[in-house]
Order: sequence, then structure tokens, then C-alpha cells
Amino acid sequence: MIILSTKSLAQPVSYTVANAHSHNDYEQPVPLFTAYYEAFGSIEADIFWHNGEILVAHTEKELALHRTLEELYLKPLQVFVEKNKGHIYADSTRRLQLMIDIKTDSVITLNRLVELLQKYPALTQCSTLQIAISGNRPEMSAYASYPSFIGFDGELNKEYSAEALSRIVMLSADLKKYTQWNGKGNIPAPEWDTLQRVVARAHALKKPVRFWATPDFTNAWYQLMKLQVDYLNTDSIKALSNFLQKLPAGSWKNKSAYKLYQPTFKNDGVDKPVKNILLFIGDGTGLAQLYAGYTANKGALNVFNMRNIGISKTSSYDNYVTDSAPGSTAISSGKKTNNRHVGVDHTGAPIPLLPVFLKKRNISTGLVTCGDITDATPADFYAHQPERENSIAILRDLKQANIDLLIGSGKESLSNVDLLEEKGKGSAIDAALLELAPQYTVAHSLDSVGAGTGKKWVVVDNKAGLPVLKGRGNWLEQAFLKAVKTLSVNKTGFFLMTEGAQVDYGGHANNMSYVASEVMDFDQVIGKAMQFADADGQTLVIVTADHETGGLSLLAGDYQNGYVSGCFASNDHTAIPVPVFAYGPQSFRFRGVYENTELFYKIMQALRLPVRDTEVGSKR
Repeated sequence: MIILSTKSLAQPVSYTVANAHSHNDYEQPVPLFTAYYEAFGSIEADIFWHNGEILVAHTEKELALHRTLEELYLKPLQVFVEKNKGHIYADSTRRLQLMIDIKTDSVITLNRLVELLQKYPALTQCSTLQIAISGNRPEMSAYASYPSFIGFDGELNKEYSAEALSRIVMLSADLKKYTQWNGKGNIPAPEWDTLQRVVARAHALKKPVRFWATPDFTNAWYQLMKLQVDYLNTDSIKALSNFLQKLPAGSWKNKSAYKLYQPTFKNDGVDKPVKNILLFIGDGTGLAQLYAGYTANKGALNVFNMRNIGISKTSSYDNYVTDSAPGSTAISSGKKTNNRHVGVDHTGAPIPLLPVFLKKRNISTGLVTCGDITDATPADFYAHQPERENSIAILRDLKQANIDLLIGSGKESLSNVDLLEEKGKGSAIDAALLELAPQYTVAHSLDSVGAGTGKKWVVVDNKAGLPVLKGRGNWLEQAFLKAVKTLSVNKTGFFLMTEGAQVDYGGHANNMSYVASEVMDFDQVIGKAMQFADADGQTLVIVTADHETGGLSLLAGDYQNGYVSGCFASNDHTAIPVPVFAYGPQSFRFRGVYENTELFYKIMQALRLPVRDTEVGSKR
């Protein structure tokens, strides 16, 4: 028996395929086996006593098919029990309810059914198989007279004696007796209240609940789970199974929320000179990802306090769906390029990147990521390679780049690369970083970086590569603050790109907790940036993404409890345009809908750097 929690708001993450009921299972192309191999918790078969046999059919017209309960269900179930050493499933904790709906005379048919079942002691003695009689049932006063392996499906609106109730294993009803809801949107409030009361009453009796004639698609399943219905009635076995199996990864309830920074808006949208630019790139972060973080943080997100908003179209030169390499190259160069290309055009030729132009104005450049320092997004601001996986070549490009500070992890791309011809001379990553001297001082923790030294820094901290839920903590915020402090020494100004790299990882993994927690971590850093911009008065904050990952749809949520749930359409990137948010002086430039290449030119214009007309970013 499955009894779920009866809290005020049930969380769908609690549901599994054990809560699935295969309605009229015998009408499936492959009866029993389809639902069984999806590990359903309940399977339904309608029966008729006809010409001395128990036949499975929905109506009398179908009796001609001569499908017997014994052949379709009992014999295969006996094979499963014998194979699984007395249990219905190989996992001995899994249970199966075989609901048998009687269509002919209740007493005669049930007596014949009992006689048939007694020929299968492996089934009647199986502790993980429950027989539940539905449809035409004898008087409740007779329930106790039947063998103990017979249970009964009770009616939700009936009153039962204590003796009869002890033999009832489930309470069911036609949903249409309570509502004409078609499965879209929410159940109307008065009907919802009534349904909540009847479900709560059943749960108080410690009985699971099932409704039949229910809408059978995703939104309806969410609403029935919210109602705490124990068995989800379905004719779509594969679809419901897929939904329930993905549900835990697609749902998250955040336990604690953070407070937002309250912006002053004093310099927001003002047309005055900009000295510093804080660019945030949430890898794979579309509007749905941001809203997942907003919901998980109980209806609050720093970036949503920004008033100047645009939309960036992300397609690459050669593909409708970009990857990070051309996605960020467009921002750093104003040029469209091919998928997998880093800092080169579609022919593979190197192109000038934003730090080159900044250097001419003596503006310092820093890059911070909670991913790998040679991954596409940070590399797009310093490297020129036709293949994003060329990690060592990308790192070597740093020697000729105009980068003053690079902070992130080296765990992913560098740790397994052997740069040394002779073994035993140190790790591959140490050898790669050694080549950066004397241009850079290499450190392995943020504490090693000092402001005011005039040094150029590369910080490779493998803690950066951890997910925030697995030990990274507020590393990204600390790295951002360290970078701002270090770069602020240059009174001419600085440019800092901060990447929320692991939102993308969560999208590829189709994992809601990963996505939402990374968005929240990213957004807390954005709050620090807005605070700095207000104090400084000459800093422009820009927040965008290189692309969206996962095709995320948000289907359920609760702001009060920080609960969010949804489905992913893909485990890869999509062509969905991404939002652009801007705060501070010159932020008005980022309104509208435009190609991602325009971000480069808008940054150049905000800094009053010259832009040639022939380099309009929307042209490929």
C-alpha cells in the first residue's frame, strides 16, 4: 500500500512509477508486460464470467477475442514470482496491485475467481502482490468471508464498517463526479476544496486514493500529485513512466533563500561615461533557468531588478543551434563564427577580441569562471583556436593575450593531458602553467592574489569546478570580489567577465537542483556587482548568456516553499534566444532584440571606443 504525505502542499518529487496505475491494461498492445517492465504499482483487468471461463474484456462485444485472465495475467505473473524468489519484482521492496474489475454478477464471478486463484499459490502467497476487487462487488458485510489474499477497492464516497474497511486496500471514484476539469490549468477552487477534503478523509483512514476518468497528460499529472492522489490513472504507460522517472531530477525544493541587494537606480540608464564594465555570462542560462532560480529563491532574483532588458539571438555562423564557443566569440569580437571555433572567424582565421581594444585605452581585463579556464566562454576572450577542445593550445594563447587576471578551475581539461615527454617531472597542469611565466604569476587559491602589485595573475583553483551543492560554496562571489579589488587598482578602468559556467552543466544533466542552485549562486554575485556599480557610479553591469541549454519548461512551482519542477526537451543546447539585462550608466543601449554580435558593439559604444561602420555585428 502506498500512502503519501498529507502535508498542505505535496511535492511531486515524492512520486515514482510505483504510483502509476495502468487503466484498462488489457487494451494495451502488449497487456501486462508493458506496465510490468515499467515497474508500475497497479495494473487493471476487467473480467467477465462467460461460458465457464473468466475472460478479460471491456464490453461484451470483446468477449469474442477469448482472452482469458489466466493466460494474459496469472500465468505470466506466476513466472515473475518464481523467477524473483517469491516476489513480484526483482526488487523485493516493490509491490504490485492487480486490480480486477468484475463486469458480471459479483458473487458468482468472484467465487469463480477465487477458485482460479487458488490454483496459483505462488500468487496468493506472494507478500508483494495485492489482489484488489473492483467493479461489481458483493455486499460489504461479505468482505470478511473471502480468503485473505482478496482485497477490495472501496468507493470514496461510501461509509464502511470497521470490519469491511479492514479488507479495503484502496478507495476510488470517478473524477467527473467532483469536477468537469479538462486537465488544463488548475482545478476550479470550490471543486479543488471538495477534492482535498475527500482525499484527506481517505488518507486519515490510511487508504490510498485513485480516480478514474482523469485527464491523462503532464499538467493533469502535476495537479493530481498536488492533490496527493496516490495512484495516477493512465492509458499512456510509456509517457507517464518517462515523466515519473525524470521527476526527481526535474524538481527541487530549496530550503533557504538569500536576501537581494536593493539597487538605488541613481545612475541607471544615464547617458554618461562608463569606466568599468562587469559582464556576466550565464552559460546555458535562458529565461526559464533564471525563473527556476527565482522560484527556488522564493520569488526573488537580483537580476530581475534590472530595468533595461533586451533579447539576444544566439545562432552561430554555420548552425541554427550554437555552442558556447561561437556564442561567446560573438560577444568578445562582434563576429559570427562556426560551432566549436574559439576567437577565430568562420574560415579559422584569428580575429581581434575585446581585450585588444580595451588595452589601447589602458583598460585592464579579467576573467572569472566557476568552470575550466580553457573552456569556451573564458577562452573566447583570449584564445584563437578552430577547436574548443584544444585546451593546451588555448592556454598557450594566453601568453600573447591582453588578459590581466584569469581565475577558474583547471581540473576538467588539463589534468589528464601529458605535456612532458619525460614522465615524473610534475603534473601536466603544472607544466602547462609553467609556460605562462614570466608574464603571469600562477596561484592555486584566491588568497594568494594580492592587489596593488602590478602583477598579472592566473589562479587555477579546482574548488571552482565543484557544483555549488557539492562543496563550492560562495567561491564564485569570493573570486569576483577578489578580481574587482585587484583590477580596481587601474584607475583608467577595467573589464571583468564572470561566467556562471555550471548552469549549463545542470541543463545538460537535465537536473533542476543543479540548474536552480547555480542560478542562485550566479545571481548573488550579480547583486554584488550592482552594489559596486551604485557605489562607483561609473560601472555598467551586463548580464546575458551564450545560449540556452536543455529546452527547460517550468510546469509547477511554489514561491513560498522554494519549490520548482519542470521538464527538459533536450540534454543539449537549443536555439531559444536569451535575455540581456543591463544596469548602470549606458544601460539603455541594451534594449531591443538583436544578434549576439551586437553585444560587442554596444560594449564598445558604452566605453566610447571607436567602432567602424563596416563591422556592424548583425552582418555575418
